[in-house]
Amino acid sequence: MAQEVSEYLSQNPRVAVWVEALRCDGETDKHWRHRREFLLRNAGDLAPTGGAASTETEEAADTEGGARSRQLQQLVSFSMAWANHVFLGCRYPQKVMDKILSMAEGIQVTDAPIHTTRDELVAKKG
Repeated sequence: MAQEVSEYLSQNPRVAVWVEALRCDGETDKHWRHRREFLLRNAGDLAPTGGAASTETEEAADTEGGARSRQLQQLVSFSMAWANHVFLGCRYPQKVMDKILSMAEGIQVTDAPIHTTRDELVAKKG
């Protein structure tokens, strides 16, 4: 899938610039590669289109700017929560976990660490 994402971004330079701006300082290449895929799979109409923007499109974007900004902020938050869950073992309320796991469906992460939860450790001792 990483090859497909790279190919897609090379064919859509505006999308590549847009998604690259969402990368966090200090984010490792491994984490970013997977989080970028999560963002692209779920961006929908938040991502720019390939061609030059028309005046009509820009005016519509200005009108919807607040809602789009909130949607983008939510998407970025979900992507970070998902990456934290996969790579750091973080847990979130069940509703959030259900949402991020459904959004990440189909993303193949083969080199993620395996985490043991506190509950699993306690169960082994007992």
